[in-house]
Amino acid sequence: MSGTDESATGESPPVEETETDGEPSSSEEPSSAAGDASTDGDSLGTDLAELVEDDPETHAGDEAGRYAPLEVEGLRKEFGGITAVDDVTFDVEEGTLTGLIGPNGAGKSTTFNLITGMLDPTDGTVRFNGEEITGLQPHEIANRGLARTFQIARELEEMTVLENMMLAPKGQVGESLWRSIMPLTRGSVREQETEQLKRVWEVLDFFEIDHLAQEYAGNLSGGQRKLLEMARALLTDPDVLLLDEPFAGVNPTLEKRLLEHIHELRERGYTFLIVEHDMDLIMNNCERVIVMHQGRILKDGTPAEIKESEEVIEAYLGGEV
Repeated sequence: MSGTDESATGESPPVEETETDGEPSSSEEPSSAAGDASTDGDSLGTDLAELVEDDPETHAGDEAGRYAPLEVEGLRKEFGGITAVDDVTFDVEEGTLTGLIGPNGAGKSTTFNLITGMLDPTDGTVRFNGEEITGLQPHEIANRGLARTFQIARELEEMTVLENMMLAPKGQVGESLWRSIMPLTRGSVREQETEQLKRVWEVLDFFEIDHLAQEYAGNLSGGQRKLLEMARALLTDPDVLLLDEPFAGVNPTLEKRLLEHIHELRERGYTFLIVEHDMDLIMNNCERVIVMHQGRILKDGTPAEIKESEEVIEAYLGGEV
């Protein structure tokens, strides 16, 4: 996505990722925002729900009033003579945690790419909040509140962790050149950047990567890059978040805490669609599971229904879950 910074060449080994044990990470970076964050090990600094701008009317979290903000119908993608995704149809209800599973090559990541505009479908439609978004550019889809992470983290390697984070929030008035230089508008730009910087430091503290704020993203380990990408995605204030193997490379202690806060957000009405190969994680945390096999939907149901499905066991699981 970007070139490699001279300080992040192969001669510089990745920053070592350490196990977290609930103790706060130390940071040499002086920041009043970071200093304001709680360092209590049980709450992990700051409740993640407080870090994401929330509109209670949008995220009511009322199961009786649930609807499906994400609707996929007849999605198909051909690469030459190969059909990677074949007539995939499903929806994701508001305020749910849905798992998307299947063996390698089943079409899961391709489906994510089609939904989020990274690829144009050969056929089919994608609707988000009642509006067709098929064919829109990825940034247009993200600005509508549908965000994603990638199986292989895509950070800006030549920028620091802090700079990567500062790029994430939407609606930055400083992106307009004239507002940045005009005397009457520079004050509002500075005020917004101050608020965003405070919020960024809080999120960095939550993910326990605040001590890496001034490190080049290209120097991070694989697990640290995953944390950075998830943190950036949450700073966009998404309504629906598609997570492509978000816990790969993340140590078990932090994985547990991330799951706890994902459930907190889900209870507030936020919606997740997760691709993950850890079957125990999917079955124990998702209320609905969609199984893909050879580009098609093989089974769609509750974890209990998936476990009892003979066709799923035969085609994918290979035995009891």
